[in-house]
Parts: sequence; structure tokens; C-alpha cells
Amino acid sequence: MRTELKFVLFFTLILLIIVNPSVYGLDESSRDVGFVNKYTISTDKYDFEISITANFLVSSHAFRASDKTLQFNVESGLEEGNIAEIVIPLDLFDGKFTTLLDGKEISHEINKTNRSSVIAIEFYGKGEHVIDITAGKYLGVELEKSNGGGCLIATAAFGSELAPQVQFLREIRDNTVLETESGSAFMIGFNQLYYSFSPTVADYVRENSVFKDVVKLTLTPLLTSLTLLQYADIDSEHEMLVYGIGVILLNIGMYFVGPAVLIMKIGKRVNMEKFDERHA
Repeated sequence: MRTELKFVLFFTLILLIIVNPSVYGLDESSRDVGFVNKYTISTDKYDFEISITANFLVSSHAFRASDKTLQFNVESGLEEGNIAEIVIPLDLFDGKFTTLLDGKEISHEINKTNRSSVIAIEFYGKGEHVIDITAGKYLGVELEKSNGGGCLIATAAFGSELAPQVQFLREIRDNTVLETESGSAFMIGFNQLYYSFSPTVADYVRENSVFKDVVKLTLTPLLTSLTLLQYADIDSEHEMLVYGIGVILLNIGMYFVGPAVLIMKIGKRVNMEKFDERHA
């Protein structure tokens, strides 16, 4: 009976702490109370999930692809300490972010994961407000569709997303190609083609060690040519086009023109040797 009584008293104590923690000297700060809101943003081809965790009410939201903006209509009961954390998929918005409160720019902190930009904001003022988050680039297309994301074939060939070769490809994509509108447009078209076959190829690479070695060898010229972009000073759309076309032509030469010329020379040499043997 005593054991049951102790259990009832302990359960009651826990319940009281949950219901009214201030009674036991526990701080119940409004900054620690968060409302989690999740919204689906629909584009022409894909749906993206935006989440916002805040200690104020989000009454509505809007998305404008034309000016790369997410808008939230909010209502706060606090004069100060209004905080929020907004999680935006990288394959929807990326680049430099600007945060506006009622049309005026406010500071924010941003952290990026492999899949999302996490934006933390804080503002003052009780009542109704409008928060606008504008991005530098609107992609509107999934850049990463695998469980780990990124370069599926390279990841399978080199064994890990943390492999230097995979990290290098991701850095070139994120820090160079996607920094310009022409580069982003190229990636949209490239991803539509690439992800149509890369999952199947990646699975075969993982299953066949010989094919994996062949893919590693095949990727070497591509990786070598892309190092040129690391040393290029790309500050405009024109420069991105020039360097990008140059790298594409270089790879066409290495993968197609060079082997074709070599095969033709070998074939010509073989034919000459056969001709010499016949007339010897």
C-alpha cells in the first residue's frame, strides 16, 4: 500500500511540474514556447516543405517565385523577445538571404545543412507584422534526390559523401555554379537529365567492384577539368558562361574527340600494317 501511495504522490508531483512549473521555481520563459508551423510550397513540378518555429502566431503565408520571396503575416503578444527559426530547403531557395520586418531590413543568423537553410530572427513590437524573406536564388527544383543527396554516381564510386572528390564536386556546384543565374539555370536542366539515370548507375556501381574502378577512372578527367573553376575569378554572368562553356568543351574533347582521334589513328595504323603484309 505504501508503494502505491508513493507512486501516486510521485506521479502527482510530475503532473504539477508539467502543468505549472513556476510553482517549483522553474522558469517558464515565453522565449522557450514555440509554435511549429509547416507549409507546403508548390512550384510547377515539385512541392517543398517550409517550417517555422516561433513564439508568436503565424496567421498566413505567401510565396512569390517572381521576386524570390516568402512572406509571413504574424501576430505577437510580446513587446520584445519575439523569436523564430525558419527552415527553407536549399533546392527551393539559396544564396544570400534578406529579412524584412514591415518593410524594414532586420538582422538574422543563418546556418546551412546539406539540405536546408536555417534562418533565426528576433524582433521587437507587439501586434501584427509582416515578415518577408528574400533569397538570392530561386531554384524550384530538387538538387538532391537520394538519401544522402548530391552526386549519386561519385558517392557510389568513392564510397562516401565525405570523400574528397564528392566534397569537391559539391563545393564547385554550391559555391561557384549556383552563384550565378546562368549557372542555376544550367543546374536545373542538368539535374533533370542526371537524376533520370544516375540512381540506376549508382546502384550498379555499388554492386560491381570492377565497374566502380572504371567509373573512378572515368571521373578523373572531369575532376581535373573542374579544378580550373576553383582558380577562376567569376564575378559576372558573362564570366560564368565563358568558363562554363570552356570546361564543357574541354570535357567533350577529353571524353569524345580525343578517344575518337586515337581510335582513328589506331585503325589507320592497323590498315597500313595489313596493306604492307599483303604487298610484302
